[in-house]
Amino acid sequence: MTGDPSFSIPARPTRRYPHGSGVEYEGGTEFELVPNRGHTEPELAAVVTDILADGPYRYGDFHDLPMPLWLVRDEDTTDVFRVAVRDGTVRLHVLPETESAGLRRFYDRLCDVDPSLSWAVDRRVDP
Repeated sequence: MTGDPSFSIPARPTRRYPHGSGVEYEGGTEFELVPNRGHTEPELAAVVTDILADGPYRYGDFHDLPMPLWLVRDEDTTDVFRVAVRDGTVRLHVLPETESAGLRRFYDRLCDVDPSLSWAVDRRVDP
């Protein structure tokens, strides 16, 4: 398909482990996937949950956050990334070892859910 978005990763986050406070990420790349028609946060979260359940993903969600958020591993590409649903968008957060293949496959599966739905992809880079 012509005009497919690029999932190139120009900047990766740096992982830090501050004393006594878990892990923090500085910088990085995020892909914001915006549907061509409005969806509620619960509707988008249900779509993401269905995609993850169909595989080939291993994933876990974070229960105590004000938005749906999953840590995802694509078992075929071995890519690990975070998926969040926020403000009517699906966001793919690059982690230090994430490669483009896993992000592209997730996007392709998202597009396959409803072929009449198209997704604009906005890449945000925080150096």
